[in-house]
Amino acid sequence: MAAQTGAASSTIQNQLLSRLPAKQLDRLFPHLHSVPLQLRETLHERGGRLEHAYFPQSGMVSFVVPLEDGGSVEVGTVGREGFVGIEFPLGAEVGLQHAMVQVEGQALRIEARKLEAAIEDDTALRLHLARYAQCFHFQVAQTAACNAGHTLEQRLARWLLLARHRIGSDELPLTHEFLSMMLAVRRAGVTVATGTLQQAGLVRNRRGHVTVLNVAGLEEVSCECYRLITAKEEVLLN
Repeated sequence: MAAQTGAASSTIQNQLLSRLPAKQLDRLFPHLHSVPLQLRETLHERGGRLEHAYFPQSGMVSFVVPLEDGGSVEVGTVGREGFVGIEFPLGAEVGLQHAMVQVEGQALRIEARKLEAAIEDDTALRLHLARYAQCFHFQVAQTAACNAGHTLEQRLARWLLLARHRIGSDELPLTHEFLSMMLAVRRAGVTVATGTLQQAGLVRNRRGHVTVLNVAGLEEVSCECYRLITAKEEVLLN
């Protein structure tokens, strides 16, 4: 169902859309359609032609780079603060990474040609979306530095905090298998690191689910990367 203008605008949970001026939002509304984000669903392939952009209302999308050995490494995440389709304000027509749903939810989807027409005619809209693209590229660079220079416990704490920030909940439906893929480590390593955080009283871990119990304590364990990524978003998106 397409989103409606007026009163229904209060139902928008995506922060990037909610910050748009009414004129720009009214232009996009007729073309936005609510769709489910299903676990492990591929929204677009790396190098594949972009057919849609997605503005998550809930849930979280991971961007991963596939490797020749069949593995993959996560380079960034998107939740309610952003959108899947940073290539559009940059003028690209193919995906830069593989976009996969990691936490199921809902999104507002728009056809590529509709969004391209809107940003072609509206420079302010293009700049608004480009600022988010800048945030995302900062996240990708910081994640690369984090993966290369910080311990697994630090990286796991950073990842859990960022996931909590993205979905707005302490309850994170995540398996060790998924976490190992996202952090590019063996599953056994994630099990040990998660156990360490649980013993410290920072999280509660049960099959397929992690609950954040102590945010301040988790921030102490985490490296600076979580703080830097969220601070950059705060500056550029507000």
